[in-house]
Amino acid sequence: MTTNKLNKRIYYIVVWIVIAIMISGLLIDNPRLGEFGVVYISHSILVFILSLCLLIYPKNGTAVLRVTIIIVASVYFYVLFLFYPDTWSTFIFLCFIPALSILFFDSKLFYFSLLLNTILIMIVFGYILLIDRGLQYPYIEEDPLGNFFNFIASQIIIYFIFYLTSGRIKKQQIYYEQIQHSERLKTTGQLAAAVAHEIRNPLTVVKGFLQLFEQDSSFSDDRKGQFSLMIDELNTAEQVISQFLSIAKPDKENETENVNVNVVLQSVTDLLHSYGLLHDNRIELKVTGDCMISANIIEFKQLFINIIKNAIEASNIGDLVHVTTEREKEFVVIKVIDHGQGMSEAQIASLGTPFYSLKSKGTGLGMMICFNIVEKYKGTIDFHSSIGHGTTVTIRFPSSKP
Repeated sequence: MTTNKLNKRIYYIVVWIVIAIMISGLLIDNPRLGEFGVVYISHSILVFILSLCLLIYPKNGTAVLRVTIIIVASVYFYVLFLFYPDTWSTFIFLCFIPALSILFFDSKLFYFSLLLNTILIMIVFGYILLIDRGLQYPYIEEDPLGNFFNFIASQIIIYFIFYLTSGRIKKQQIYYEQIQHSERLKTTGQLAAAVAHEIRNPLTVVKGFLQLFEQDSSFSDDRKGQFSLMIDELNTAEQVISQFLSIAKPDKENETENVNVNVVLQSVTDLLHSYGLLHDNRIELKVTGDCMISANIIEFKQLFINIIKNAIEASNIGDLVHVTTEREKEFVVIKVIDHGQGMSEAQIASLGTPFYSLKSKGTGLGMMICFNIVEKYKGTIDFHSSIGHGTTVTIRFPSSKP
């Protein structure tokens, strides 16, 4: 919270300095000041609009407002260049207009700004060479090719600055997401280790007495039915605890082996075939080539039972769930594709978070275990989805020799 307040304070300080400079340009030694003509009024209006956009941006930082700021700023600098031809330094500002968009960390906005600036400079150069003919802009007309090349060079330099900055930010985002995921696993593991056994012990005692009561002939059938219902709920609670423990328990002793991905996936799809029929869904498996990885076969099966089961549950009635495997250089790539309800970007970003689930009775621990297994065997898992258009889960593992 303190950091955000400090950043906002710095932002407003910089913006007010920029506004003060623009107002100074209007009032101090301005040759158009005494005229109050179209030029001066247009200049004043642009200063007001740009100042207003910059001041309201922190409270309403939408994509539309960012585009508006870039367009208004571009028009402002081109107006300075065209309406004040005696001030030659304004040409420099035209070269650096795309640099403004870098501050918003928006790649689409940057490319838009770069394209807009290129179109505008070509129009301006055409006007100077064909209409003005060096009357007001002799420094451009005397060497139009050199000035144009200088402009292009400045755009290339700005592009490389954007490219390097964007690449670094993406790496930081990936690193931050990895840290977040590690913290989720660590937190859940500590929680599981602290409470799982303590919860399981009283559950076992209660479940044992309920089983005795269920077999006791002195209770009516209705009461025994209630006991059965309670036992089922306790079984559900034990399954959740087991999932906690599977995350928390040390598994370094688990042996790895060369796993034939195609064979294991065939086994998993056969196992889930009847489950799919309950939802009127079929699983279509397509394998390509020899796909071998080094993993624990039980965990590998657990991973894809969870993923394919989720795909079936997300699918519409009668939809196919496609499972494919193939080799890509040194990796084995497995894709699970459904055509169901899909997910938003925000929902995808929350996957793997403890207790976050899109199911009404889900705990989110199954997906968390999937992330844990993939990370354990140095793989990657990616989700590509959109609302109403299904989901593609792509999992990559380093391949191993047969």
